[in-house]
Amino acid sequence: MTKSTIYLIPSLLAESSTACIPVYVIDAVKNCQVIFAENERTTRRFLKLLDPAIVIDDFEWHTIHKAEAEQIAQFRTAIKTNKNIAIISEAGCPGIADPGQQLIGVAQEMDCIIKPLVGPSSILLALMASGLNGQQFEFVGYLPIDNTNRIKKIKELELSSAKNNSTKIFIETPYRNNQLLESIIQHCNHATQLCIGVNITGEDEKILTKKIIDWKKNKIELHKLPAIFLLYAGT
Repeated sequence: MTKSTIYLIPSLLAESSTACIPVYVIDAVKNCQVIFAENERTTRRFLKLLDPAIVIDDFEWHTIHKAEAEQIAQFRTAIKTNKNIAIISEAGCPGIADPGQQLIGVAQEMDCIIKPLVGPSSILLALMASGLNGQQFEFVGYLPIDNTNRIKKIKELELSSAKNNSTKIFIETPYRNNQLLESIIQHCNHATQLCIGVNITGEDEKILTKKIIDWKKNKIELHKLPAIFLLYAGT
């Protein structure tokens, strides 16, 4: 068994909300020699926000990218040399709607100790605050960009929610949020519930649940804002 420990480091959802990151996360980062980050520049800034005393250049840096064979080879080499590794994605928790799961899979194969650390996840925080079904839920990621396919997917999710009594959770690129919201309120049943979480953990956080008919009367501006959507058509 390797002596490497793989730390799954949660990152901020809102840059001003450093209090969401437990102190023991900083200690875990300091115990690492290697960092695999989705975005090195923003990760460097994130670590300095957590602790200005951290010497950023003391770490061996690698970017999580699409050149999968190359990054996996680098990851395996770090493990074989018994180095502790931090995996840090852009927002939230690595492997949960963010890159990292492939590297974590390699770490499992190589019998590493894997330490998932507590931190903010917009999926769970929005579900907690929604009042929707938290016993049965599904995160489905991004919906189709094409309008026809997006409407079709929304209808499928609503039908599945009603059939299985489950909450459907999904996200969109911030500059397409308004188009997605419009598709939802135009094509879902009036009694279906929709929760929208905006800038979760930020100072202007909003997590609002309303029926579709009420969203039609009280639309919300979402353009370029980080948002998550939860749809529930169950009983």
